[in-house]
Amino acid sequence: MAAPENTFKHSAKNSDVTYGVWNGFVNPTAGEILADSGFDWMVIDGEHAPFDLRSILTQLQAIAAYNTHPIVRLPEGDPVLIKQLLDIGVQTVLIPMVETAEQASLMAKAMRYPPEGIRGVGAALARASRYNRLENYVHTANKEMCLIVQVESLSGIENLEEILKVEELDGVFIGPADLAASMGYLGQSSHPEVRKMISSTLQTIRKHGKIAGVLALDKETADYYQGQGANMIGIGIDILLLANAASQLAKTFKAE
Repeated sequence: MAAPENTFKHSAKNSDVTYGVWNGFVNPTAGEILADSGFDWMVIDGEHAPFDLRSILTQLQAIAAYNTHPIVRLPEGDPVLIKQLLDIGVQTVLIPMVETAEQASLMAKAMRYPPEGIRGVGAALARASRYNRLENYVHTANKEMCLIVQVESLSGIENLEEILKVEELDGVFIGPADLAASMGYLGQSSHPEVRKMISSTLQTIRKHGKIAGVLALDKETADYYQGQGANMIGIGIDILLLANAASQLAKTFKAE
């Protein structure tokens, strides 16, 4: 038996627009609720939320029964961390703060077994291979891995063309908040100059045939960036959804 098909990778590469949600609650019940809500994918955020390898595994197990694709964001681009994620069954990895083609190339190699890459071979212990029951896993896994890097700084934008030449790179996701800060607009991710930069970047990514991602937390912004070429759009963050809904509920009743 072969490695499971990465349906997100194939769908997004065919230019289909996909919508996802950020998962910051380190709780399998919250993850399960998100997974059954109709999103195409969800990012288990190991960069800004307090996830570790075991809690990521628990989250993966909780959402496995549902029709959403788990993407895990690491705190940094480390081949050792990537190896651990892939072995517990992650197929799509989001790497923050990538600024050079060399970084992107190393991440791509970390996602693949030799001779194409440097991923350590330990499938006998791995959930990814269903604990060695997928006999053909190591021979078929490489093509089902999906690497998306985040370009979130002016340095990354300056090197974008070179980053996009990394053949094994599947997509680039723009981080509006960090990019805005890098441009001198801290806390102003909707500033016209930031939007202009993001629009140009999305168009460049799509021109190279890669998945173009962005976070857009209102419909007007999401529709605008989709028009600029984005086909992987993050439209919600679970913590903000709860915080905003709870505040609005209290305000509605206390205002009476």
